Amino acid sequence: MTGEVHKWIDIEMTNKRNTLHPRDEIMRTMDRIYRYRMTTTSGGNLSIRDSAGDIWISPARVDKGNLNRRDIVCVHADGTADGLHPPSSEFPFHKAIYEARPDIRAIVHAHPVALVAFSICRQSPDTRLFHQAHSVCGKVGFAPYACPGSEALGVSIADTFSKGCDSVILENHGVVVGGSDLARAFERFEAFEFAGKTLIKANQLSPVRFLDEDQLRQAADRCVNFDSYDPDQATAGELELRKQLCDFVRRGCRQRLLISTEGSFSARVDADSFLITPTQKDREQLHADDLVLVRGNQREAGKLASRAARAHQAIYDKHPHVQAIVFAHPVNATAFSVTETPLDVRTIPESYVFLRDVRRVPYGVQYRDDGSIADYVSRSNPAAVLQNDGVVVTGSTVLDTFDRLEVLESTAEAVINAGAIGNVSVMSGDVIDELCTAFNLN
Repeated sequence: MTGEVHKWIDIEMTNKRNTLHPRDEIMRTMDRIYRYRMTTTSGGNLSIRDSAGDIWISPARVDKGNLNRRDIVCVHADGTADGLHPPSSEFPFHKAIYEARPDIRAIVHAHPVALVAFSICRQSPDTRLFHQAHSVCGKVGFAPYACPGSEALGVSIADTFSKGCDSVILENHGVVVGGSDLARAFERFEAFEFAGKTLIKANQLSPVRFLDEDQLRQAADRCVNFDSYDPDQATAGELELRKQLCDFVRRGCRQRLLISTEGSFSARVDADSFLITPTQKDREQLHADDLVLVRGNQREAGKLASRAARAHQAIYDKHPHVQAIVFAHPVNATAFSVTETPLDVRTIPESYVFLRDVRRVPYGVQYRDDGSIADYVSRSNPAAVLQNDGVVVTGSTVLDTFDRLEVLESTAEAVINAGAIGNVSVMSGDVIDELCTAFNLN
């Protein structure tokens, strides 16, 4: 078949017909936000405006960690409400946003700690840390303070949204984001909080480096060229790899090593092919049949491989020992990627044994078609920091790769935290030599 070129399509344009009832969608999304510790038992509210103009919203004064579908309230255009509870006290600003922005069909409001920190400093995070956050979060705004639940707050927030903002910090309050549906609003909310957390961590290291317009365009305009093909029946080995990848991607999301719109994970099937996560799909919701089989210049029919697929392929081609690869954006390691501070993992024996010396990759190398990203990893350097784009980690199995990613992020967090206590002391050259001998590190 002829080659198909797919470029990044704005996430808001990739919607499919949603068949989940608003009650269930709000309940499930709130459960996810609560599990991720991005809201409290009493804080935050979600809403959906359906095709009939009714607004479905989470209730007032009900435990956010234990919502069920019967708790969700439907408010009609005439102001009457159906439900066991009154609607959220913040309903007025949800209604005001919908009136100001007909394109918005869902809203997330919560008090995640990083964005609250920005709100009480009267600042908004600059999402130009990396291209994906900038793309997903959309235009960022700041709404002046008004009393929670008041009409004045609705006016303040709606005015900010009416200026084209999609992610809005509320002065001394929290954050509100809107989207074309609740899935998109959640992704935007999650990416915004992730950018905020990364900025806070990075500012503890050194001045933050932001991307300019040309760099953002370089990432947005990259293409992936693959022919479409129908692979043979999957072997038991491939089926096992599909399950492993999905399990570890889900675990990574729940441990906040990955978020729903960031990162790619792959595993080698044989010398010529590998499985990889798809583009534009929520990472935590992936199923085994969502993964894309890539063989040479072909990808499994009916699916779009991650835009990082060529970078994965280059690493597999150059390094036969590599059996799995993850590109990820864990907050602490990513903080090093957006500053000039090197990530020195000579902190504890486990960190060095698992990671060795972590190299730094100049911005954009992983987007090139020349395969040069493969020059930055090897058997003796299994992980690297990607300038303004997180990290890449390789391993001998899916488990080995995930373990290294965990160790990398834990080490990065320990180094950042240590800086608040005193000077970071790394292991001496003699200790490193001893480790290399003891663990046969070549």
